[in-house]
Amino acid sequence: MSLFKRVANLMRKPEPPQPEKSVLTLGPGDICEVSLITYEVIGHSRNYRRKETFLTLQDGAELRYLHIEDREQTEYTLYTPIDGRLDSIEEVPSTMELDGTEYYLEEQYSSPVSSQGRAPHQPSGELHVWQYQSDDRKLLRIEWQEGRFLLYEGEKILAADVKVLRGR
Repeated sequence: MSLFKRVANLMRKPEPPQPEKSVLTLGPGDICEVSLITYEVIGHSRNYRRKETFLTLQDGAELRYLHIEDREQTEYTLYTPIDGRLDSIEEVPSTMELDGTEYYLEEQYSSPVSSQGRAPHQPSGELHVWQYQSDDRKLLRIEWQEGRFLLYEGEKILAADVKVLRGR
């Protein structure tokens, strides 16, 4: 190496450090831990209007979904897909009974989403969501996009129970 290159290397600004991955920036190929279980992120959907992220997590053959809502405080909900169907988007009830648990409609909205990887949603489009809660704090989420219903059962997760282990 020549003397000129050595001096030029000394004068050059160091490259800025890469920002650390956060749960909000995770994408396919990243690894995270939720409630002491390690998952690979295989897909994500983002709703920029509502500041929401919906991560598809895989642990072996099991799929789970981590819903992250970035408001005054970041809230986490871990969902498991359930089998079920509804006939029409106009007939989604305000109360639902599932396995003896009564769920009450808490919130209903629709907004555009963008997806990447193996997400349950279309790559882009309008997503309609109904969120329910039971008296014992169990959660139910119903989604409709382009003629297809998806149902999930879940529970709130503490922020301390969600960790990024390895980002791309």
